[in-house]
Amino acid sequence: MGGASIWHWIIVGLIVVLLFGRGKISDMMGDVAKGIKAFKKGMAEEDTAAKPAQPSEPVRPLDHQPVSNTNTATSDHKIG
Repeated sequence: MGGASIWHWIIVGLIVVLLFGRGKISDMMGDVAKGIKAFKKGMAEEDTAAKPAQPSEPVRPLDHQPVSNTNTATSDHKIG
């Protein structure tokens, strides 16, 4: 009762074919394929539209300032 054997899937497949017919199933699978292709095309168009434009002049690196290790917010508090 717990597992589905190959015979179970064969019977389910036959019932589906009897209910919907071979032509209806193939049409439905064709529609699914068209939907997947349209989705992929839309995602590709979105990726090309989402890419940032290249800057007209090169970006200069920031001048790095030394970072002090003092933290004024915690230096006033006593622990313990």
